[in-house]
Amino acid sequence: QVQLVESGGGLVQAGDSLRLSCAASGRTFSSYVMGWFRRAPSKERTFVGYSDWSGSDTYYSDSVKGRFTISRDNAKNTVYLQMNSLKPEDTAVYYCAAAKIPVLPTGIMTREASYDFWGQGTQVTVSS
Repeated sequence: QVQLVESGGGLVQAGDSLRLSCAASGRTFSSYVMGWFRRAPSKERTFVGYSDWSGSDTYYSDSVKGRFTISRDNAKNTVYLQMNSLKPEDTAVYYCAAAKIPVLPTGIMTREASYDFWGQGTQVTVSS
């Protein structure tokens, strides 16, 4: 069992940067693949990106590739989402999620169902 708490959301202007954090409880954080998802107003939750257990392998959705970066500090049980060049369409509630898997399968880590634990989310609002 792991509990996830996101922080760092807020109101920013288009073009600004923001860094979200997701702190995890427990002593086995390094055994989890960590993902980020978001839910825009009146839309379904969508995949943003994920990091493997060490942070050496990351993958992003096309909509954020080149602007967002996921990193993690396993000593602090924390994963980060650095968001640069923010756009109004990035406005959403951002969620982190954890998947306890021994291998990283191709393709399925973009799906919500692949993750075992979820945080409550943090609101990011980007004004134009």
